[in-house]
Amino acid sequence: MRAYVSVWKLRFINGMQYRAAAIAGALTQLFFGFVFIMIYMAFYSHSSGQPPMSLKEVITYVWLQQIFLSFIMLWFRDNEIFDLITSGNIAYELCRPIGVYPLWFAKLLAQRVTSAVLRSIPILIVVFFLPEPYRMAWPPDLSTLLLFVASLLLGLLVIVAVSMLIYISVFWTLSPTGSTLMISVAGEFFAGMIVPVPLMPDWLQKFTYALPFRWTVDFPFRVYSGHIPQTEALWGMIIQICWLCLLIGFGYASLRRALRQVVIQGG
Repeated sequence: MRAYVSVWKLRFINGMQYRAAAIAGALTQLFFGFVFIMIYMAFYSHSSGQPPMSLKEVITYVWLQQIFLSFIMLWFRDNEIFDLITSGNIAYELCRPIGVYPLWFAKLLAQRVTSAVLRSIPILIVVFFLPEPYRMAWPPDLSTLLLFVASLLLGLLVIVAVSMLIYISVFWTLSPTGSTLMISVAGEFFAGMIVPVPLMPDWLQKFTYALPFRWTVDFPFRVYSGHIPQTEALWGMIIQICWLCLLIGFGYASLRRALRQVVIQGG
């Protein structure tokens, strides 16, 4: 375990060096946040009836997406791992006296946390002081905030476990771009990153609830705004843990099978 913690720390320290890129990314995310909010404001201004989420909840949802984008985006990729697989340098990883799956998991986790730390703080400073209706709302109470933090961290672990499946699939497809596009496009839609799940048609919501993706985005963000009650949030966190165990177990078994079949040529 100490070896994986050390890998996490080294990757975290290395990622903290890219401050200029993080500032540029934060400005870009602020821009897109305003764009998405204005689109939703246009829809809500012409909507009839009572929508499943209030405009204020949707605005908060959008800002949370931008603040924690590094936590939740599936197209966040580590080219070093892809190169190890496609170039045959995976042989060096197999020589290490540690497991490949937890090693890569620690790297990917540190990469996401570093990027989120660098980008989230500048965005947070801005969105809580914007004029209405663009201002981000605070959670209803402290217990809701604590539930949000716990569900967000569980969602982070779930998204890393899903990301591991993308890297493992490259052992068979040999196409990092194809694997990333296939899983990330579908995953981000069903996670609620394009449209919040409550705004989807009822038949599509039922399909979305059967997949693990919504537990990484839609669930923790609606817990923050109080749209999901605290009792339901506690049950949801149990489901997150179940999905996490299932994804890690499936990923670990898939990687072991891939490593048994891998053939490395060359001197």
